[in-house]
Amino acid sequence: MARGKVSGYGGEPGPDGVRGSETNTPGLLALSDWLTEQGRTHVAMEATGVCWKPVRHILSDGDFTLILANAAHVKNVPGRETDVADATWLADLLALGLIRPGFVPEEATREMRALPRTRKQLVREQGSHIQRPQKTLEDANIKLSSVLTNIAGVSGRDILEALIGGETDPDQLLTLVRRGVKASPEKLRASLQGHVTDRHRFLLRLHLRQVDALDDAIAEIDAEVDRDLDPFRDAVRLSRIIPGVSDLTAQVIVSEIGTDMGRFPTAGHLISWAGLCPRNDESAGKRRSTRLREGAPWLKTTLVQCAWAATRKKASYLHAQFQRLRQKRGPRKAICAVAASILTAAHHMPRDGTSYSDLGPDQLRSDTREAQARRLAQKITRLGFSRQIAPAQQAEGVSV
Repeated sequence: MARGKVSGYGGEPGPDGVRGSETNTPGLLALSDWLTEQGRTHVAMEATGVCWKPVRHILSDGDFTLILANAAHVKNVPGRETDVADATWLADLLALGLIRPGFVPEEATREMRALPRTRKQLVREQGSHIQRPQKTLEDANIKLSSVLTNIAGVSGRDILEALIGGETDPDQLLTLVRRGVKASPEKLRASLQGHVTDRHRFLLRLHLRQVDALDDAIAEIDAEVDRDLDPFRDAVRLSRIIPGVSDLTAQVIVSEIGTDMGRFPTAGHLISWAGLCPRNDESAGKRRSTRLREGAPWLKTTLVQCAWAATRKKASYLHAQFQRLRQKRGPRKAICAVAASILTAAHHMPRDGTSYSDLGPDQLRSDTREAQARRLAQKITRLGFSRQIAPAQQAEGVSV
């Protein structure tokens, strides 16, 4: 049995059988050979950032059962944090069968997962670059953001290119504004009058060049995803049917959870892994916290975005679920419940080979007409009025 945490130093095995290893490829190959010589069959390691990936890549070529442990589940005693102590502690837990293996998708899914994550990072970086021309315009007293929703749109981009080219006449810049802009011509003309210097033009040219470079990088990622999407195309097509899920978000969901749902026995296991269910924190009969765990951050944020989009589809189950829970739990918990419902559908469809079928807004209305009438009567009573409830055919004698 191997000491699973590879430390960052080398050396011969100590008296307790603990051996350090370099984390470069030659050091990990030597570690694999040493584990084979020792007759080890199982290796446990902590899932910390990306440090576990090169270790797993090398050791997966050997005849080892690799177990990836959640670092939060295998914490050592506080005050005893060293690489050797952690390695020994992991080995003891592994010997007792107390380590739950973490979810590691197959290689094709891991490779696909890297593309949407990188795309999201580039989109975030592009958003920050778009804000920098706005700062430069403010310094030049050009109030373009006050009249245009997006300065990187068609009208805004044409105006920026004209400013870089040396055009400063507000009337000439006003002719570049396309139809659909709500601001009046007088307000547009006033916002386009400023003091643009050569330094401003240099900075605007530099920032737009960065935005264009990021656009090209994002387009390359989209082309690469489309080229490698064949093993996941059916799963993406099924996920696309769920309300609020677009082609891009469907690719993110499939790349994060994969297509083999055998790793998650139920949808509840997948929801728990994603971090979309409340934590179980109870002591002395009191629940201290119901906050969500961190879970899978890339997947969780995408599902929450899909949930907000799904709530805009009227006469649907997800819209009715959000409206019902928002009154009881608030919008934040309600949107997390909708996100969990989307993930539940994404779990069942590839596993069962079925398509999404909306249950409709009436699925959550389990109360009878009499129960609804009593509930409404109680609300009227709390408002200080009296109300006599009677069937419709006897409504002539009803008094308020």
